Amino acid sequence: MKTLNIFKSISKKLDKESLEILVQQGDLKIERIVSKGHISPESGWYNQTQDEWVIVLQGAAVLTFADGKEIHLTTGDHLNIPAFTKHKVSWTAPDVETVWIAVFYGKKAA
Repeated sequence: MKTLNIFKSISKKLDKESLEILVQQGDLKIERIVSKGHISPESGWYNQTQDEWVIVLQGAAVLTFADGKEIHLTTGDHLNIPAFTKHKVSWTAPDVETVWIAVFYGKKAA
């Protein structure tokens, strides 16, 4: 067993959003996401086949949903997004790294 720190090994140069799978087993996946002014691609919405629980450990972000609802998240805020809920990241803090944990769980569609 090895102890790791969620805030270590964050690149100082974030040309694009950083995604790192921390744990993946069966229907469970836990990712660390690091954003710095990054947003979702203009080409579409996230529309996962699994539920997604996210928490912002540092920084700030805005999630926009297909129904027009916006949710502002800051350090410590967390949210559960049910499977097949169209959403996108419409803003992240440009001057500080926004560090997220995303937990994907539940049965994957075949």
